[in-house]
Amino acid sequence: MKSGFKIFIISLLVIVLLFYAVYWAFFDIQHIKGQDYLRESTSPDEKYTITAYLNNGGATTSYAVLCTVKNNKTGKKKNIYWQYRCENAEIIWKSDEIVIINGIELSVSKDTYDYRRK
Repeated sequence: MKSGFKIFIISLLVIVLLFYAVYWAFFDIQHIKGQDYLRESTSPDEKYTITAYLNNGGATTSYAVLCTVKNNKTGKKKNIYWQYRCENAEIIWKSDEIVIINGIELSVSKDTYDYRRK
């Protein structure tokens, strides 16, 4: 291989890794951990449980609410709701699969809400 092609491939790899790191750090809510437990709610068929947490970003930022959903049959968890400048979580089940969190309707199996992506 020619050295110019090697440099191009290495540069491309570095750029891709940089973009992934930025996405992971600033746009992926799955790495966020809940801090203070607020409440939880189970779906009518008891297949899913949503747990809400209040996260404190420190002295210079406001509170945020994180909600995780757990599939009670498989034990698998994922973050489905992330709202900044919020201190409570109103959780209403519309059906076995559809939940409304603070007015945002989500399918627990396929949707996520991130305030940064309105």
